[in-house]
Amino acid sequence: MRLRFTKMHGLGNDFMVIDGISQRVRLSPEEIRRLGDRHFGVGFDQLLLVEIPTRPDVDFGYRIFNADGSEVENCGNGARCFARFVIDRQLTGKRTIRVETAGGLLTLDVDDNDDVQVDMGVPRLAPADLPFTADAQAVTYPLTVDDQTLDISAVSMGNPHAVTLVDDIEQAPVEQLGPLVENHPRFAKRVNAGFMQVLSRSEVCVRVYERGAGETLACGTGACAAVVAGRLRGLLDPAVTVHLPGGALRIHWEGEGQTVIMTGPATTVYHGQIKL
Repeated sequence: MRLRFTKMHGLGNDFMVIDGISQRVRLSPEEIRRLGDRHFGVGFDQLLLVEIPTRPDVDFGYRIFNADGSEVENCGNGARCFARFVIDRQLTGKRTIRVETAGGLLTLDVDDNDDVQVDMGVPRLAPADLPFTADAQAVTYPLTVDDQTLDISAVSMGNPHAVTLVDDIEQAPVEQLGPLVENHPRFAKRVNAGFMQVLSRSEVCVRVYERGAGETLACGTGACAAVVAGRLRGLLDPAVTVHLPGGALRIHWEGEGQTVIMTGPATTVYHGQIKL
């Protein structure tokens, strides 16, 4: 079987995007891992699958798989690429698109400059929503890893995030602590480990060790979670520029009970076919 796909990226966070509407797609975790291999396959951080929705009030279904074959609930950079993909491949004529994910509904708006604005929904802060083991909801939690205790914020953006403040993002031990936080037993379904340096009330730097993918050049939900964490700690204003290794995103969050709005680019690299 030959599978048509498009390679895309959002600030270097790269994706294999597959139209599952006009072609039949059934991929096992083993096949996804093989496609995700950067030496023997296409290579990607996540695979995005466009599907027919299961409910009448949305335009598409949207499934996300990490390079290790595991399925996850949400991906902010992927959502922007998803929007550009369905428009460019003429799967829709709309500029505002509603999609259903395992983490809930998303609304995607493509502006006149082809940046994509994503309504990421209301962040969930209750430990059970991540899920995360804690006695009660708090702004920060102590988390012991590698004989040290981190002061983390726990935020769900449809997928779980643990955000740690650091003094110097370049020197942050992301490769050392990232996998330890990701697989910490207090996170029953693992977690994305974010590290944030606050530059000012409107500007931060963030690195994310993503669950099932390792450190990526950008993580949209991680940028959102970092801003939520910074706002809850009283460190940030509602509108924040988030600098990631692959570029910058604009995040806006008014506060608890409000939705997080993420704006940024999505880029097509090439179209291809691969034989399975």
